[in-house]
Amino acid sequence: MLLRIKKHPIIDFKDLEKIPFYFNSKKLYGTKGDSIASALHAAGVKKLTASLKYDRPRGFFCGIGKCSSCLMKVNGIPNVRTCIAPLKNGVRVDTQEKLADWPDIDFKSKSKETVNIDILIIGAGPAGLCAGFEAALQGSNVLLVDENQIIGGQLVKQTHKFFGSKQEKAGTRGIQIAKDFENDLKQFEKNDKIKVMMDSTVIGYYEGDKGKHHKFAVIKREDYENTLYEVNCRAVIFACGAMENMILFPGNDLPGVYGAGAVQTLMNVFGVKPGNKILMVGAGNVGLIVSYQLLQAGIDVDRVIEAMPQIGGYHVHAAKLRRCGVPISTSHSIKEVYGNGKVEGAIVVKLDSNWHPIKGSEEKIDCDTICLAVGLTPSTRLLYQTGAEMAFLPEAGGYVALHDKSMHTSIKGIYVAGDSSGIEEASTAMIEGRIAGLSAAIFLGYKKKNDVLKKKQYDDELDRLRAGPFGEKSRTGKNKISMILEKRNV
Repeated sequence: MLLRIKKHPIIDFKDLEKIPFYFNSKKLYGTKGDSIASALHAAGVKKLTASLKYDRPRGFFCGIGKCSSCLMKVNGIPNVRTCIAPLKNGVRVDTQEKLADWPDIDFKSKSKETVNIDILIIGAGPAGLCAGFEAALQGSNVLLVDENQIIGGQLVKQTHKFFGSKQEKAGTRGIQIAKDFENDLKQFEKNDKIKVMMDSTVIGYYEGDKGKHHKFAVIKREDYENTLYEVNCRAVIFACGAMENMILFPGNDLPGVYGAGAVQTLMNVFGVKPGNKILMVGAGNVGLIVSYQLLQAGIDVDRVIEAMPQIGGYHVHAAKLRRCGVPISTSHSIKEVYGNGKVEGAIVVKLDSNWHPIKGSEEKIDCDTICLAVGLTPSTRLLYQTGAEMAFLPEAGGYVALHDKSMHTSIKGIYVAGDSSGIEEASTAMIEGRIAGLSAAIFLGYKKKNDVLKKKQYDDELDRLRAGPFGEKSRTGKNKISMILEKRNV
């Protein structure tokens, strides 16, 4: 329990009920609300699995079920993503280092059920929730599906206050916005306008009956076993969020190398310290904000390094770090991470104007944690299955589905919103979600008198958020999408 956060200026980490569980037959204790991986981490277990070919240790990396670093056997069932699997009393967790160790068990789903709905929304983050609220207000019936235990997406780990205007929740912390959304959702559930399936994964897309509807396969996990659902919907909104980027350097797979979102998850959701001394890689807004949150949790941030010759985030965030004595080194990168089975230190190097390492500038840093805040990539793998037209746009973070200003893709009845339409801030994700929800409901025939005015108000809000130098990248990405669509229509 030494890695539990006891004091925090914003979050009250109370002494929660202890939950016993077994790791490789050894009895350990987590706390109520833990994931399996967070409970293991708090108990000092950093190695969760190992690579199949070279038996290299693997540890917690993304914290949102997007990578394979936390796959373990749970109650005899292999390949459980322990970073999002809830800890339960007496559960048995084992490492799965070799295929030959897997037991001979039938892992088929317990049953199959069918759900018919107007609109399926994949993802219960800020974009998905706002899409659901807007679609339900128009009168459509909505099914909201998410892989996690709680709604809110990235909001549940954001302790900083939002910028912008009142409409964009300025002055409100992300964790409070998530709570507000949770209360709003309960009202829609009470009125039977929105159904919610948490701890559930959409695993496949299939064409519906003669194109009249879309069909999806959804796995819902209960007590680490699965129930298969066939979901038929007339429209679908992809609000799948994004995945952490990785950069190449020796030792980047050692336990103790985390994505910034995973650090936030451990620290701000589960109250667990990712480590005791951190090297932050990346001085964009995420790197700067997470560094300050680490300080709030009583964790030492050795420094922030940034390969660019200038800081990429807001200077107000950088100034807060510097006042706390945390140096920010631009034109610096990480050369190597070393350690015996886990991170024990790193070597950073200065870069010249051509991004080449300067010989003799290497510096050795003692640390137990590397936090990578080097950008995000839209989660679009499921979108590819639909056949939606995709394009690679660096300004959007990678491959995204081409979409118009109503967030409609090239496939009839399929919409996209939030980071899976291009990497931006949570505020823009909320508005894009509202536009997608409104547009999908209108597409299905749920129309009201103020639809045109409401859509214009949302468009104007997006334009305001994307104005100025910090919105240039996202503006460029969206303009490129519009230009591609215009060429298609000529």
